Amino acid sequence: MKPKKLTTLALYVTLSLAIYAAESALPPLVPIPGIKPGLSNIITLILLRHYSFRETALVLTARILLSTLLFGRLLSLFYSLAGGLFSLLAMFFTGRLLQQKAVFLTGAMGGLTHNLGQLLVAFFLTATPGVLSYLPFLVLSGILTGLFTGFTAAFADKYLLPHIGGDDFSSS
Repeated sequence: MKPKKLTTLALYVTLSLAIYAAESALPPLVPIPGIKPGLSNIITLILLRHYSFRETALVLTARILLSTLLFGRLLSLFYSLAGGLFSLLAMFFTGRLLQQKAVFLTGAMGGLTHNLGQLLVAFFLTATPGVLSYLPFLVLSGILTGLFTGFTAAFADKYLLPHIGGDDFSSS
């Protein structure tokens, strides 16, 4: 990987980590565990449009590892990795299916599968079927927050970051 691309991807790790830190400082939206806006997913959506799956996965994994190291506990690593990887795979295939159009739908699929991945981890770690009672709330919140991150990613991609992508870097 070229140094310029590596530096750019490192900046995306930093940006997504800063967004995650800011989101972590916010009070919970609702009193149900696992419901968060998932704002750092905006960066993942943008990267999926302009970089390879592998590069996007590297940025996502680095953000998860660093956020766990800086803000979380070891147990949160399992939840974050499961949610992040489920979400990444779903968004990658949804984006391909929709030909990178309707990013808001890709975001909704990412939010939904992120919550499903975390719920599966909770189910296997606790071995408590009662955890599944959160399913309707997590499905709804995942879709709604994913729609928001998708719309935000599309806006940022169009108006805030017009010159990103692959090796096509702006000279300004």
